[in-house]
Amino acid sequence: MKGNVHIPVLVEEVMNYLDVKRKGIYVDCTLGLGGHAVEILKRNPDARLIGFDIDEKSLLKAKEKLEPYADRVELYHSDFKYLPDLNIDFSSIIGILLDLGISSFQLDSPERGFSFNQEGPLDMRMDFRNKFTASKIVNKYSEYRLAQIFKEYGELKQAKRLAREIVSRRKTKKIETTTQLRRLVEEICRWRPQKGKIHPAAKLFQAIRIELNQELKSLSSFLERISKKIPKKAHIIAISFHSLEDRIIKHTFAHLAASNDSPPSLKILTKKPVIPSDKEVAINFRARSAKLRAVEKI
Repeated sequence: MKGNVHIPVLVEEVMNYLDVKRKGIYVDCTLGLGGHAVEILKRNPDARLIGFDIDEKSLLKAKEKLEPYADRVELYHSDFKYLPDLNIDFSSIIGILLDLGISSFQLDSPERGFSFNQEGPLDMRMDFRNKFTASKIVNKYSEYRLAQIFKEYGELKQAKRLAREIVSRRKTKKIETTTQLRRLVEEICRWRPQKGKIHPAAKLFQAIRIELNQELKSLSSFLERISKKIPKKAHIIAISFHSLEDRIIKHTFAHLAASNDSPPSLKILTKKPVIPSDKEVAINFRARSAKLRAVEKI
């Protein structure tokens, strides 16, 4: 995969678990470049779509792609967590999709600063309306706070040492680029490429990105709130790309499907997470860590 080629993950699985033959409203909570949304609208002429994305650049590109279906599409430049607050007909919603991964478009844009493989500013903002950047986290956060987010969001064993070195080095020279941060991580972690090993900078960049964009903060509460608003037989599909998100999704779905103190509100459709086939990973390597979980409102 080269350049800004966008390949949506687990397309057939998503269509299957959404059961896209049904008439009604489908909500793509993380529209990205519109890959899944186009498939829904193309396969079902009776489908209507509501799309959310906080990344304005992605949203504009998705709007272009969705132009042939414009009369059936409603787009919002907003965080999906506000969906339960909208004044819409929730009784017509039959499918909700959350594809929580960062897109190829974002990763392959050096000026966005999401990728440690490309030279760029330490930005990492999903939403340009946010004035706080990754650079401010790296250069302003305390050693304790940095260590905390590196451990919690990056699951880095060297979290404390990395935080200590960053604070020490930024005193003499501000850390402003992705390359500067990558080289620091490689030096501290004594990184040598090894088959099957994740680059420590990938984990560190993930931690900073999650903290900056508050990616995990509202996920559980959103799933609980939206499950109360949608009608019976509606499906929720969630795709995650790292263990932190998957854990939240798994536990929230399990809680809502349990019958401890009250009747369960959801039925779990995927006993185990659905993962991409070897064939899909060969075509789209970034799909390798995707995990899909699905539930139905009962």
